[in-house]
Amino acid sequence: MGAMTDGTILIDKPAGVTSFGVVARIRRVLSCDAGKKVKVGHTGTLDPFATGLMILVVGKECRNAGNYSKLDKVYEATFRLGQVSTTGDPEGELTGVSDRRPTREEVEQVAARYVGKIMQRPPIFSAIKINGQRAYKLARDGKEVEIPERQVEVFSLEIMQYTYPELTIRTHVSSGTYIRSLCVDIGEALATGAYCTQLRRTRIAEWDVNDAQQLGDFGIEN
Repeated sequence: MGAMTDGTILIDKPAGVTSFGVVARIRRVLSCDAGKKVKVGHTGTLDPFATGLMILVVGKECRNAGNYSKLDKVYEATFRLGQVSTTGDPEGELTGVSDRRPTREEVEQVAARYVGKIMQRPPIFSAIKINGQRAYKLARDGKEVEIPERQVEVFSLEIMQYTYPELTIRTHVSSGTYIRSLCVDIGEALATGAYCTQLRRTRIAEWDVNDAQQLGDFGIEN
């Protein structure tokens, strides 16, 4: 690859690495290629367990990062019913809630309630800043974290597959929507509890994950 010092890079983030880790690895490669420090940023975090599309901004394009972060997104996610997690994902402590098995019709009716403009409370284990500190850092330190509800928009929510206890959805949402919170809310509405076991971002506005590069394309091992 030639030395890139300005522009955007589409990356398909693997599971198990943070968004900041992706940025640091790409920055290292680009800076090495260019023979000087190259500025690299991302335009919206993906949870470490999540995979999929990230838009990285490079050099002068970093000043436009905010424009990309405001774009709507498409996710595919798998929810596991019957349990809850302290983090809303596989990395938290799991607690059993119920072994009742909702019908597909019931699941569809509940999911339909979350299409449109909804109020949502972001997870305490998130990158949101509270008084200048990341919420997840405060939560890990055992401090009480109170994140206010905010309005987001779910443009569509399609059930791709449902075989209890796993529910797989595809959803098109506004910027700022947390799929983990959507999962928790749906689990509560079904009276089963739920946590998100898999999460993949497939689109950001007109950009598609199928057009993204892998870290391996940059000679980077996960």
